[in-house]
Amino acid sequence: MCSVDREGAAGVDLSNPVETAALLRQARALARSDAADRQLMAGKQLALLSTDCGDEGAREFIQAAQALGAHVSFVQAGLDEASSEPQIAATARVLGQLYDAVECQHLPVELVRRIARGAGVPVFAGLATPAHPTATLVEALEGDASWQAKRRSILQAALLVSLG
Repeated sequence: MCSVDREGAAGVDLSNPVETAALLRQARALARSDAADRQLMAGKQLALLSTDCGDEGAREFIQAAQALGAHVSFVQAGLDEASSEPQIAATARVLGQLYDAVECQHLPVELVRRIARGAGVPVFAGLATPAHPTATLVEALEGDASWQAKRRSILQAALLVSLG
């Protein structure tokens, strides 16, 4: 279930109630189970395309993906809004050949859209950043788990639904 979200990047479309419900079902299932013992994304290669690998969103993305068994590579963003279409297309193609999905953080939304068009794999626009719409879904998860644990379940669910 991979579509174009409100930001124009591939991933879970939170404006679509069916996709939002699927994401919440998956997050609830992950929250009830011990996801750390499940390598549901073993063998998956993910890229974190960003200008800063040390911020909270980057750490949350890496931890959520690694807990599911995925390998995450930090890729320094060498593109900006002034990059030419051939540069962006070539970079997107390479990212799509090397990785199963790409998380873009701290990049202009239009640049992420352009990367998503050429990558052929899910490309997320700041999925793990505090401003991403998925952060609001944490409140929909029941239970006594911490906000961080619920957030991790939402991130993991988004990855599984998009790559599943």
